Amino acid sequence: MDEETRYEAVASRDARFDGAFFFAVETTGIYCRPSCPAVTPKRKNVRFYPTAAAAQGNGFRACRRCRPDAVPGSAEWNVRADVVGRAMRMIGDGIVDREGVPGLAGRLGYSTRQIQRQLTAELGAGPVALARAQRAHTARVLLQTTGLPVTEIAFAAGFASVRQFNDTIRQIYARTPSALRAESGTGTAAGARRSTTRAVGAATAAGAATAAGSARAAGSATAAGSATATGAATAAGAADGPVPAAGSAGPPALAGIPLRLAHRGPYDASAVFDLLAQEALPSVEEVTGPPGARTYRRTLRLPHGPGAVAVDEARPAAGAPASRSANGWLEARIHLTDLRDLTTAVQRLRRLFDLDADPYAVDERLGADPRLAPLVAARPGLRSPGAAEPAEYALRALLGAAAARRAVATYGQPLEQAPGGLTRLFPEPAALRGHPVAGPLATALADGTVRLDAGADRDAAEQALLAVPGVTPRTAALIRTRALGDPDVAPEGEPDEESWRPWRSYAGSHLRAARAHRAGQPRTTTTSHAPTTSRHAKSSTSSDVPAVRMTVRVDAQPSR
Repeated sequence: MDEETRYEAVASRDARFDGAFFFAVETTGIYCRPSCPAVTPKRKNVRFYPTAAAAQGNGFRACRRCRPDAVPGSAEWNVRADVVGRAMRMIGDGIVDREGVPGLAGRLGYSTRQIQRQLTAELGAGPVALARAQRAHTARVLLQTTGLPVTEIAFAAGFASVRQFNDTIRQIYARTPSALRAESGTGTAAGARRSTTRAVGAATAAGAATAAGSARAAGSATAAGSATATGAATAAGAADGPVPAAGSAGPPALAGIPLRLAHRGPYDASAVFDLLAQEALPSVEEVTGPPGARTYRRTLRLPHGPGAVAVDEARPAAGAPASRSANGWLEARIHLTDLRDLTTAVQRLRRLFDLDADPYAVDERLGADPRLAPLVAARPGLRSPGAAEPAEYALRALLGAAAARRAVATYGQPLEQAPGGLTRLFPEPAALRGHPVAGPLATALADGTVRLDAGADRDAAEQALLAVPGVTPRTAALIRTRALGDPDVAPEGEPDEESWRPWRSYAGSHLRAARAHRAGQPRTTTTSHAPTTSRHAKSSTSSDVPAVRMTVRVDAQPSR
């Protein structure tokens, strides 16, 4: 896309390009998303950037009206298999925060200098700047959605010091953290309509006590990670009851953070929730509520401790089919043992629900095919869901539903005081090394022979999977589609249509949905099953796996 085409998108306030690029105005020192509602600036004063970090690095601050840091992620990073695409997926997953640039470079098989050079040349910012922009956005989320002290937010967002945190917030948002907290999503608290929100629970990081007390959020919504959208207020809160002090008896409280996970264009939520309901693994995940108002909940194994998430099915627009969302987001609640895992948890949800997809590009390409055109017209915004836990999904795809349930009961990590049906984490690969069916794959995952992380090379991962005993080409293709989030996997049993590239995974979703519709069944994705001849199962009460000390508090009320 050339700059003149980009300016036309800005002039028309075309939301389809939000996240694909950013524009900055030299006379104001502000950068925006293409759909910003402000007066369109003169062409001579506009500069374009591929990332928010590039705009920030050139001295521009975020627009207060359009919240450019809250747009969905670019779909380009899901499509691209080169080092830049892999690096962007890993930075989004928090690798730079946890392991630094050397860790990122080592995972990609390049030197730090090569990674710096390639990212700067193409994106206008290096890995440190890209991670810094992500940390700043995470900090804004925590400031505007929790009652945490500013000092705890600084370290939870990944900053090395409070001074670095303060300087970054001032540079990017042109105000102090305290002033940012006092604001609503689109203006100052004094000038915005206020609304009282429900408390979302006390929050601690690594067991430290947090501040209690009531809180209010004003007017428009907050945004989460690279994953939220502007809108009405969703959060702010403190505990309904007292918060345990540091070192006091009892498990640490969990951070319950309400978020709006933004997506672009139409979103067929019912198809995604149908699939999640069909695949739900008891004790690890569940789907509750009637169709159209369902809530998906699951446990997560995160770098700094276990967590739990809940995501509501989007309401349809008035007069629209039941599958069409009226909003540009999904409502979610994320409950963490350690707030440093917020970015990672958000990115896993975005991959699971395929929220960074570009339905306009997908539907335009597939809609040009005579066979797919009526299917695309009937289901605009149909997604190709991913996986919240790639290694878990790979093992489940190999085991099949029944054997996976037995594996969870026998090897799953119990969660103390967990509510409802969310009682366990799916077993780590190392725990399944001796499993008669999953053992070879679990061993390959545990020792790194098979890599399924956010930055894995998809071709190399598929070849490594095919070398594992028991993994068929069908299972490997399914893992590539879901666990690795590849949008261009050829549908099983279909001719390899070149015209469907690079969206063949979405073509498969449409074809499966059409077959299920003809059969009068819910629209779901088939799951690979290996022979379930395992005789290893034990009663869940006899498990030798120690419990993880964590109190998971997932909202029990039905979706709004």
